[in-house]
Amino acid sequence: QVHVVESGGGSVQAGGSLRLSCAVSDRTLRNYGMGWFRQAPGKEREFVSAISWGLTNLDYADSVKGRFTISRDNGRNTAALQMNNLKPEDTAVYYCAAAESSSWTWHSREAHEYELWGQGTQVTVSA
Repeated sequence: QVHVVESGGGSVQAGGSLRLSCAVSDRTLRNYGMGWFRQAPGKEREFVSAISWGLTNLDYADSVKGRFTISRDNGRNTAALQMNNLKPEDTAVYYCAAAESSSWTWHSREAHEYELWGQGTQVTVSA
C-alpha cells in the first residue's frame, strides 16, 4: 500500500515562514504529479500548488503566488512547499497528494484527479 506523509506544519506569526515536506512511500511509483491542497475550518478544500514529474510544470493558486514555492526530489520520492510571508488567511490543514500519469508534464488543480493523499498537517498563522 502506498503512503503519503506530510510533515513540517506548525504555528507562526504573520510574515513568518514554514516548510512543508511530503514523502511517498512507494519507490516504484513513476511519473506522478504532486499537488498541495489546503482546507480551512468551514471551507472546502482548495488548490495551493502542483508540480509535474518532469519538474517543468509548476502551478500556483493566485493567493499564494510569489510567496510559496513548490519543489520535488524524484530520487527521494519527496516534495516540499516553502511558504514565506505567511498570512492569517493561510491557516488551514495542508494536504499533499499524488497521481500517476503517463505524462511527465501532468499536473492538476483538481483534487479529484489525485488518488493518493496524506493525512494533512496543520498550519496556523497568527496576526
